[in-house]
Amino acid sequence: MNQPNHSGARKTRREQMRQREARGRNIFMAVIVVVALFVAFLIIYPNVRPITNVEAVKIKERVQADANHMGDPKAPVQIVEFADYQCPYCERFVANTEPLLEETYVDTGKVYFTYRSAGNWVSGNIGGGTESADAAAAAYCAGDQNLYWGMHDMLYGNVIGENVGSFSDRRLAAIAEKVPGLDLAKYNECYNGNKYKAQVDQDLKDALASGMTGTPSFLITYTDASGAQVPLVYTDPSGKTLQGLIEGAQTFEFFQEKIEAALAAAGK
Repeated sequence: MNQPNHSGARKTRREQMRQREARGRNIFMAVIVVVALFVAFLIIYPNVRPITNVEAVKIKERVQADANHMGDPKAPVQIVEFADYQCPYCERFVANTEPLLEETYVDTGKVYFTYRSAGNWVSGNIGGGTESADAAAAAYCAGDQNLYWGMHDMLYGNVIGENVGSFSDRRLAAIAEKVPGLDLAKYNECYNGNKYKAQVDQDLKDALASGMTGTPSFLITYTDASGAQVPLVYTDPSGKTLQGLIEGAQTFEFFQEKIEAALAAAGK
């Protein structure tokens, strides 16, 4: 009687197990490669994909434009806006109210207007490197060439959504190319060197210190007889007394009432 060939059977089973293990390792490695390629794609693609929807917009000339200021520095009333280039309400203010304020009060020497950034106020993440903060830094860099307001207009004219790639580094560079007269070499040196990071951080700190809870917000002060800057004190519809702070994209008529009160307090 022939005895079973146990040795051959064991060898066959070992070979089958070895082949299964090899297939498993190959499948595992293939999955790792696919995942690695996908991650690499997510990292690399945003930096190589074409920049789209960047358009040249009409730049409005500002009276006595100086960096992020406009108007007469000796104007009796001062307005500081804390805003966010990705904020839809800020964009609404720029489109609907700001032009009337400029025409009526800035151009006539009654208001000195300053724009400051508060783009990452929601999280309180000062210096967090959000796109809004990067856009603010880009505007300051353009301001080195007295083209702050040109970049300001170009940024608001090229928003494609909140925190969805409007102001990536590459898109900001493409937007800067559309600003008439901007020396791109000087701009890039400023932006890539993070020249205005501290200024953007300070803007947000000052905005929060003012009591701001949303963008846009505005501080209205006036120069009194002694030459001191005094916040306009007024009562809001709820009966709350406010120290110069206006929040939200209010109408021109709302601002007009407050500015006229400040002018009267300044003796103008």
